[in-house]
Amino acid sequence: MHPIILSALSISAVWFVLKIFLQRKGSRKSRPSGPTPLPIIGNAHQMPKNQPWMVFSAWNKTYGGIVRLDIFGQPVVVINSSKVAKDLLDKRSAIYSGRPVSIMAGELVGFGEVFAMMPCGSRFRNQRRMVSQGFKPPNYHNIQEKEAAALVHSVFSSPGSLFSEVPLRIGTIILKVVYGYSVKSTTDKMLVDTIEMMKIFNRTTSAGAYLVDSLPFLRYLPLWMPGSGFLGRAATWRAHVERASQNPYIWSKSNPGNGTTQIPNMCGTVLQKAEGELCADDQVDLQWAATAMFGGGLDTSTSAILSFFMAMILHPDVQIKAHAEIDAAIGTNRLPRIQDRPQLPYIRSIVSEVLRWAPPGPLAVAHALSDDDVYEDCHFKKGTIVFPNIWHMLHDPELYASPMEFIPERFNEDDAEMAKVSDLAFGFGRRSCPGKNFAEITLFAVVSTVLATCHILPGVDECGAKVMPKYAYTTGTVSFPEAFYLNLQPRSAQSFALISEAMC
Repeated sequence: MHPIILSALSISAVWFVLKIFLQRKGSRKSRPSGPTPLPIIGNAHQMPKNQPWMVFSAWNKTYGGIVRLDIFGQPVVVINSSKVAKDLLDKRSAIYSGRPVSIMAGELVGFGEVFAMMPCGSRFRNQRRMVSQGFKPPNYHNIQEKEAAALVHSVFSSPGSLFSEVPLRIGTIILKVVYGYSVKSTTDKMLVDTIEMMKIFNRTTSAGAYLVDSLPFLRYLPLWMPGSGFLGRAATWRAHVERASQNPYIWSKSNPGNGTTQIPNMCGTVLQKAEGELCADDQVDLQWAATAMFGGGLDTSTSAILSFFMAMILHPDVQIKAHAEIDAAIGTNRLPRIQDRPQLPYIRSIVSEVLRWAPPGPLAVAHALSDDDVYEDCHFKKGTIVFPNIWHMLHDPELYASPMEFIPERFNEDDAEMAKVSDLAFGFGRRSCPGKNFAEITLFAVVSTVLATCHILPGVDECGAKVMPKYAYTTGTVSFPEAFYLNLQPRSAQSFALISEAMC
């Protein structure tokens, strides 16, 4: 073995043993139960690489609502219980809102600049303030409604385009409301670059995806050494992330009112209120706050909309009830509008059931404990990484009967019951998503427009046989349905005409 590698392994082994000793020394308080760790590596060998939320959910039967893990001496807690998550991540958010140090995504690739990934300090508060100041969802209903119609129009023409059309339409909405930028085409570089940036984020922030996050010294490996390939990828990705973050912000700043800029928009509103006099640090924060809003909305909304289409294929009875509600409340002479939400409780129930049945962020982004804590006689060490298993919370059979079934009726059209879903699906405490209302309204616009105008049918394979989708999802910080076939048909000639008119 090469002397450098041997020395690195020896030093790391001593470091891990010392770290574990110091963590365990002096604490006799009970700890949550979990799988038995091995010396030095702890439970690293048991960390699932595919759909970890499903494995953690299965562990709930053995270890309960709080599962303890040890990854190379780093204490990790998985919370399967919604009650525990509320007690800790909401009620004690002052000490449960940190973020673990992310070497790969945060430091090497550059996502540490967005408030979703940074500690709860002054920059975090500044970026959240900018989002609150510049992001006013009621101003954007016309954009959300028009792009919902554009989605239907495109998929009518080309059912196979669903998986590319949804991120295009969601990306178009967000680029308009955050930067004021209007997407020119599916190949628009501003859109393509930002979509690719979010693929990088999803890949690099997935739990356990990169060993360097558990073994930070690996970042110092020489580039010629075997196993250092991630460093080259990180450098390439960092350049792309910086470009994709800077370009739309520079465009927005340079085009405050050129006739094609969407007014208002988040960046423009913040710059206007500062009368163009933002200091250099605040400009950097605004750039990355805007990046966070694009990223937070694109993948999660795309995942939820794709899950909606899949659920409708699998449950035609839900479509029938939705058609009846829309026809009775709205009629067939116009499309539903966002302002119609109060008159469409079953459509609202479908939106909530989509988020429950297939939460886009099944494990969310990990929290970190900033101080020692005790909960129900269980001791949690400062620095513990906390994963809220949102997927299990929303599939807990004690809370949701037949949790794998898609049943909008389970909410009894009660908004308080629906809110229990969104309160989990959009995160906790100081880390809850600031774009929650905007995301729910976007999803409502798409769901109501599709159900007012379409029959959502299974697609056919190359042989002409109908193919039903399976409940199968990708692994990542945001999880997407695996590709499925779809056939979208207008409910009537009038439906197609309404969609065409909305495109004008």
